[in-house]
Amino acid sequence: MDLFNLKGKRALVTGGTHGLGMAMAEGLASAGAELIITGTTPSKMEDALNYYKGKGYKASGYLFDVTNEVDAKENLEIITKEIGDIHILVNNAGIIKRELAITMPVEDFRRVIDVDLVGPFIMSQLVAKQMIERKEGKIINICSMMSELGRNSVSAYAAAKGGLKMLTQNLATEWAKHNIQVNGIGPGYFATSQTAPIRVDGHPFNDFIISRTPAARWGNPEDLAGAAVFLASKASDFVNGQVVYVDGGILATIGKPSNED
Repeated sequence: MDLFNLKGKRALVTGGTHGLGMAMAEGLASAGAELIITGTTPSKMEDALNYYKGKGYKASGYLFDVTNEVDAKENLEIITKEIGDIHILVNNAGIIKRELAITMPVEDFRRVIDVDLVGPFIMSQLVAKQMIERKEGKIINICSMMSELGRNSVSAYAAAKGGLKMLTQNLATEWAKHNIQVNGIGPGYFATSQTAPIRVDGHPFNDFIISRTPAARWGNPEDLAGAAVFLASKASDFVNGQVVYVDGGILATIGKPSNED
């Protein structure tokens, strides 16, 4: 089990104030990592830090936009001075704007690309400089099933997440010689506060997800913790440039729905 022990490691999780980012951060903390959380909303940050500390985890929070290169650089310098070097970076911060491609404003398309793809590049570049000096580091990019598949009304998100998959592979190619592992996690459909309104019996999308997922259920946020710990720990020291899809088997099949024989 020492392979999965993160004691003495510091993990920076962007967008770790809520949702799946919070679930992965908690998984890392439960394995012993010290948490450094970024976000843009003061109230969410306060609530998140209270939650982490209430669980007995060591956690700090910093408010900045990962797409602002100057702001990100300044905050990382502050973090390094106040807390120390980053051993694990989880690029989780992201947004989605649902709009048909034919009507989507270009400014909205650019914003999604900026947050979901350029932000991870900025953070990875900044943190990797420390990791290269130290000859050690783990970077985990939060990809998506849309890194592999298209879907109606998410052209910007799919473009960004497809790009993030390829960025993951390229950074792994460039930085593996420095003992840095760059991998991704691709979540499927998860039970979060955002999906709560549609996760009700009789809702067409709820029925679709349950029937088309071989596991026949939505994912629970804690289902992501194991993948995060694995990719952040020594257990994955020879795993590089991969995306682990935590999706209940959706991407594994184009066969019959799970509720059919």
